[in-house]
Amino acid sequence: MLLGLIIVFSSCKNEKEEQTTEKIEVNNSHAVSQQDIEKLDYIEYAIDDKVANQIKDWTEYHQLQTVINSTKKGDLSYFNDNEKAIKTAFKELKSKIPSAVKSPSISARILVVETKLYKLESLANLATTSKEELLATIKELLVAFSNLNLQMNKKVEFDSINIEKP
Repeated sequence: MLLGLIIVFSSCKNEKEEQTTEKIEVNNSHAVSQQDIEKLDYIEYAIDDKVANQIKDWTEYHQLQTVINSTKKGDLSYFNDNEKAIKTAFKELKSKIPSAVKSPSISARILVVETKLYKLESLANLATTSKEELLATIKELLVAFSNLNLQMNKKVEFDSINIEKP
């Protein structure tokens, strides 16, 4: 009788391991590659040299840029159940905006990037997310980040214009 129980328990354990392996394979079938992301059609704005000089000490922005760059390479590991770190990172990002680029429009763009990042984080952790949904969300995030860069470029350019008053 004891031998029968041991056989039953050992066979149950093997079935559970096989089920886990199958779930992992389903998750990886929707993985996106760098080539998939490079095929996305959007306008990418880089920060201007003037802006880069103004924000060189804004480490939180550079951390966000690193996340975006790894996302462009198809590496979504940052989004694996990392909601607390994302929340902390954006809190720091918003609180330490350099005065040269601090404006309501920049804050709004940061909020949009944050929203798109949370959306990507939630979809990246779902097993039911299709590759198309994931790519569309990645595109939304990349467009939002590009718009943040464009807005910072506009702000610094506008502030550098000296208009003489008569």
